[in-house]
Amino acid sequence: MFERLREDIQSVFHRDPAARNAFEVLTCYPGMHAIWIHRLSGALWGMGWKWLARLVSNFGRWLTGIEIHPGAKVGRRFFIDHGMGIVIGETAEIGDDVTLYQGVTLGGTTWNKGKRHPTLGDGVVVGAGAKVLGPFTVGAGAKVGSNAVVTKAVPPGATVVGIPGRIIVKPQVGDEQEAKRKAMAEKIGFDAYGVSEDMPDPVARAIGQLLDHLQAVDGKLEGMCGALKELGSPYCAKDLPELREEDFAEIKDETATTKAG
Repeated sequence: MFERLREDIQSVFHRDPAARNAFEVLTCYPGMHAIWIHRLSGALWGMGWKWLARLVSNFGRWLTGIEIHPGAKVGRRFFIDHGMGIVIGETAEIGDDVTLYQGVTLGGTTWNKGKRHPTLGDGVVVGAGAKVLGPFTVGAGAKVGSNAVVTKAVPPGATVVGIPGRIIVKPQVGDEQEAKRKAMAEKIGFDAYGVSEDMPDPVARAIGQLLDHLQAVDGKLEGMCGALKELGSPYCAKDLPELREEDFAEIKDETATTKAG
């Protein structure tokens, strides 16, 4: 029991920079209190003392503002930050190293008995106010954005945002392709930081696609100009319009601010 207690306290230090010492975590973290009370109510539930388990669970809800049904299965190093308003249903299953923030609901979408609440894989993070509803799995390492409403399965490592929840997939771009994008961005005067490969942003992905297209068009134009020169045409001797640095100053400032934020 004491080993699990030490493990719980260490998990807080790993995920909450505001935690100062073990005594503070023991006495001032309602998320920890809710988990410890749930272990007691869950043990009573497993022994068949259903009413007593619900009574203990209800006491935990009154004390912490966090409602965890005694039938819910919770893994190790589960961390509830702030916690007020969290609801975890009877058939919910939570893996190891999961983090929930305030206002999260792990709920059901049917009144039928049986599995009706979600399963969270190891390392899942669910942001404040999010609702995960239904008997599906949120894969290991996935992240659910604040206030998202998720009603479908989420693959491991994905990020879900919005209402209804949309899976954001980071662009899978190789080093060579990314180098080409940055070179084209520099050529046309665009700040390459605005299309960083680690930004799960649909606008950034669209800009990346445009840069790929411009790269292909640029290559074709160079080939055409070479062929025209061989035929003696002076057409490609004409200079292209100059791209002035000041025309892109505002865009660079905005993208730099976004990156810094």
